[in-house]
Amino acid sequence: MGKEQKGKPSYLLSVLANKCPRCREGSLFQSKNAYEFKKSRYIKMNDNCPVCGQRTEIEVGFYYGTSYVSYALTVAYSVATFVAWWVLLGFSIYDNSIFYWLGINSVTLLLLQPVFMRMSRSLWLSWFVKYDADWQHHEAEKPERIVEEQMGNW
Repeated sequence: MGKEQKGKPSYLLSVLANKCPRCREGSLFQSKNAYEFKKSRYIKMNDNCPVCGQRTEIEVGFYYGTSYVSYALTVAYSVATFVAWWVLLGFSIYDNSIFYWLGINSVTLLLLQPVFMRMSRSLWLSWFVKYDADWQHHEAEKPERIVEEQMGNW
């Protein structure tokens, strides 16, 4: 009856919860609410993971690649809603149901944009920073292409 063994945190759940990919415990974003638009807090990320100290921007312009991930997420969402609409309600050449789907899909994509943006950043970072089960005993890697004095100049 000694120490409880904690299992490896789920990759999928940590990405969906916007957790640090190294420790899977610390929050990547300053706000947990994706819709906190005051002072643009919904998009502001912590510079380092509050739990393990992992840097969230590992090189200059690192998050430009998230546009591709966000695009893939929106395409996947649109395909899923199209198939769901087709199966549940159907499309016909005799009505405007495809335009109803298009309108509803467009509105929900706009409403879900903050969620997709956060998820794309979380996914992108998780592909470059690997999980470390023993992170308490290993120091976080220092990004080699970051010059602290030049941060924010571009």
